[in-house]
Amino acid sequence: MSVRADLHRAPAARRPSRTRATAAARGRGAGTLTLRALDPFTDTELVHSWVTHPKAPHWQRRDAKLHHVEREYMGIAASEHHHAYLGLLDGEPAFLMERYDPLRAAPVDLYEPEPGDVGLHVLLAPDHETVPDFAETVLATALEYVFADPAAQRVVVESDAADTQARRRYEAVGFVPECETGTPDGLALLSFCARERFEAAVVRRAVAGRPPHAAA
Repeated sequence: MSVRADLHRAPAARRPSRTRATAAARGRGAGTLTLRALDPFTDTELVHSWVTHPKAPHWQRRDAKLHHVEREYMGIAASEHHHAYLGLLDGEPAFLMERYDPLRAAPVDLYEPEPGDVGLHVLLAPDHETVPDFAETVLATALEYVFADPAAQRVVVESDAADTQARRRYEAVGFVPECETGTPDGLALLSFCARERFEAAVVRRAVAGRPPHAAA
């Protein structure tokens, strides 16, 4: 698999605007991944169907009503420290991404944020959940977008401690599982990806995706 990205770098104090990345996933073919700011007025119905889907138990919104989800994303849209994006594959909705400042928007007592930390949430659309390598491609694109900000030095993700598939996906793009912590909804695993680990993971994945004769 290869991921090639042309990411628009924005000043750290400003909300990133739009980014495009060309991604090729094994078994899927080439496509263009695009991030745009989520609009709580026009996108909520779609996002509600994703976060309440049986394939998204880790999102912990199974019983959420439409107006609850709309209110949540209206709050995010008004925040300077938490941003939501809709990810498009060739112009069609394919994933949800959130980035936030753990110093200001993280749940209390999960861990002690460091300067340069960025929190990340990613949710695939239900019909993309089982596409081979798509999750890793999306994660790599999300990380490349985050690290386009020179102030970002480390990304933290929270997943269900029992979800081994999510753990493998995160590790494939450079995350290191660090600690388990109790939350009101169960046991969560915190994993971290420093900038240099992501860069090394990109190189490994690029080499692994080359045909055998290209490595000679």
